[in-house]
Amino acid sequence: MDKAETLAPQDAAESPGLELTILMPCLNEAETLGTCVRKAMDYLARSGIPGEVLVADNGSTDGSQAIAESLGARVVAVPERGYGAALIAGIAAARGRFVIMGDSDDSYDFTALDPFVAKLREGYELVMGNRFKGGIKPGAMPPLHRYLGNPVLSTIGRLFFGSPVGDFHCGLRGFDRDAMRRLELRAPGMEFASEMVVKATVQGLRIAEVPTTLSPDGRSRPPHLRSWRDGWRHLRFLLVFCPRWLFLYPGAGLFLAGLIAMALLLPGPVRLGGLTFDVHTLLYASGAMIMGFQAVQFWAFARIYGAQEGVVPEERRLTALLARFGLEPALVVAGLLVVLGLGLGVAAVAIWGAERFGPLPGTGAMRVAIASVTAMVLGLQLAFGAFFVALLGMMRAPRR
Repeated sequence: MDKAETLAPQDAAESPGLELTILMPCLNEAETLGTCVRKAMDYLARSGIPGEVLVADNGSTDGSQAIAESLGARVVAVPERGYGAALIAGIAAARGRFVIMGDSDDSYDFTALDPFVAKLREGYELVMGNRFKGGIKPGAMPPLHRYLGNPVLSTIGRLFFGSPVGDFHCGLRGFDRDAMRRLELRAPGMEFASEMVVKATVQGLRIAEVPTTLSPDGRSRPPHLRSWRDGWRHLRFLLVFCPRWLFLYPGAGLFLAGLIAMALLLPGPVRLGGLTFDVHTLLYASGAMIMGFQAVQFWAFARIYGAQEGVVPEERRLTALLARFGLEPALVVAGLLVVLGLGLGVAAVAIWGAERFGPLPGTGAMRVAIASVTAMVLGLQLAFGAFFVALLGMMRAPRR
């Protein structure tokens, strides 16, 4: 059971009348936290919304906790380090029906939350700020993030998951507390920002965007964000959560390219212009087929196990295919491939025997040998993969 499931029932019952929690993750933000809390408190007082300001403190040693409490905010201590860990604990402890989260470095204006509240009241379950539509003030975002990191990662997220969000990493966003808890968010680091958007999209939550202005933060120290490290963590999450782009599509392309090349080269050399493709190219085509097949298999393993553990959504077409094409049919096909490979191996030995087991002229025997090894390796891969999928199914049965 995760932290949200453990804390949510008790916390939600403590103040059932609150409509809004303004949540701020914090790690040594004494320079700016007070300003952020005051703005949030002013917003609640001005708008008349019953709510609270909640600071999820990640182990500050600069007195941030005392500053927040002195201004009327509630502080929840989060021992596990990380941006995502702080926010997961904060969401679990939130008492408002809606939550608006934002960084405590004074880069977002907590007095301008009306667009978020309006969309949440309309029934949207996730409301994302969009800094590219609202405006990025000079010095607020490094050029590397503005022109490369954020646009590229947001484009990948939209391509992979069909998300309507144009700014995946905006730190100011609002959401329905209960809907967000049901997503079972887990990422402890900066990739939490991507996880929230991706899971909300996959689970069919109603998502809206509102323009948001980003200002330079008010800190004198460098930010916690590390461009390349955290950018890679975002990209890694997107690839792992959507393994068809990491394994299935490249693997299928590699397998098909190898298959076509083998079909063309098995009868003999192929000449294109001044180039001649012969047995050496055939060997690489065999390797492409084997590597591609392994990548596709790994995609299937990742989807099955990930869906069982709740890490990635279930691939329904894969589930339906496995239901019709189970262990026994896979073993039959694998057996046929192995038998084919052995037969081709016998043919290769026969060609060698015709030369009295001496040096072989030409490349005919080598072509047959390559085809033999390819068929046997693919057969064994399929057999082992089928047994592994069956094992995953046995692991899943007790959970049901």
